[in-house]
Amino acid sequence: MALPRITSPHAKGGNRTQQVMLQVLLACVPGAIVLTWLYGSGTLFNLLWASACAIGFEAAIVALRKRPIGFYLQDYSALVSGVLLALALPPYAPWWLTMVAVGFAIVFGKQLYGGLGQNPFNPAMLGYVVVLISFPLPMSTWPAPHSIGLLDGLQQIFGSASQPDGWAQATALDVLKTNKRLTVDELWASNPAFGWIAGKGVELVNLAFLLGGLYLLRKRLISWHAPLAMLAALSLMSLLFWNGSGSDSHGSPLFHLFSGATMLGAFFIVTDPVSGATSKRGQLIFGAGVGILLYVIRAWGGYPDALAFAVLLMNLCAPTIDYFTRPRTYGQSQAKRGFKLED
Repeated sequence: MALPRITSPHAKGGNRTQQVMLQVLLACVPGAIVLTWLYGSGTLFNLLWASACAIGFEAAIVALRKRPIGFYLQDYSALVSGVLLALALPPYAPWWLTMVAVGFAIVFGKQLYGGLGQNPFNPAMLGYVVVLISFPLPMSTWPAPHSIGLLDGLQQIFGSASQPDGWAQATALDVLKTNKRLTVDELWASNPAFGWIAGKGVELVNLAFLLGGLYLLRKRLISWHAPLAMLAALSLMSLLFWNGSGSDSHGSPLFHLFSGATMLGAFFIVTDPVSGATSKRGQLIFGAGVGILLYVIRAWGGYPDALAFAVLLMNLCAPTIDYFTRPRTYGQSQAKRGFKLED
C-alpha cells in the first residue's frame, strides 16, 4: 500500500494572517470605546479615515508593483496599522496629518521593504514619529475629557475653526515633566489633567488596552515575554528613580504603567512578530529595552511619552538580539558529544 505524500507545514482554517489581524482588531475595541467615551467622535473619525487611507495607500503601491491587489489587502495588515495609528494620534488631529502618518507608515514603513514580513521597523510607530517630529503642535494638542461636541470636533479636524479657549490641556506626562516647584500631591490637587493614579481618564484607556492584551494572550496570538519584560522594566526604572512626592519626582510606577500609550505599546506594538525579536529570550530583551528607553526618554528626554522612539530604537537592535539569542537546534548537544567521542 502506497503511503500518501504529505509534507509539513499543515495549514488549517484558511488565511492564518487574516485571522490573527481580525483578532487584533477585535482586541482594540475596548480601547477605542473608552477613547470615544472620553474624547468624543474624533476617535471614530480617526479610525474611519486612517483605515480608508491605509487601504488606499496599500492598494496604490501594490498596483504600482504590479501585484494582485486583492491578495495583499485580504490579510488586513494595512488595516491594523491604520487602526493602531488612529488610536495613538490625538483624537482631533487634522485630516491631513492622519493621512501623512498613515501614508508614510504604509509606503515607507512597509511596502518600501517588500510588504508584510519584510519591514525592519514597526510601520505604525514609524508613521507616528514622522508626524510627531514634523508637526509637533497638532501632535501635542489633546482635548480635555468630555469637552467638545460633534460639530466643533469636525471643525477642528477639517481646520475650519480656531481652537476654543480651554479646549486643550497638557497631559499628565507633560505637566509632570515640566513641573519645577510643586510637589506631586499639589499637582494632583490643583491640575485637572490628573486622575486617580495617572492622567484623568487615561488610566481607563490603559486599562481597556490591558484587557485587550489579555484577550490576545488568552487566544495565544501573542507571547507574554515582550509585554511582561517591557512593563517590568518600566516599573523597575520608575521605582529606582522615584523621588516620592517631591517637585523633582518623575512619577510612581503606577503612574507610568497607566500613562500615555503604555498598555497599547506593551500588547499591540512590541509584540509585532516582524520588527521585534523572534526567540523567547530575545523577546524578553527586546521588551525590557523598550521599557528602559521609554522611561529614560520620559524622564530626561525631550518628549513626555516616547513609546514610538523606544520601539524604533529597539527595532534597530532586533537583528543583533536575534543573532545572540538563537535557540539551540534540536539534537545539537548530542551531535557535539558524538563528534568528541569520535575524536
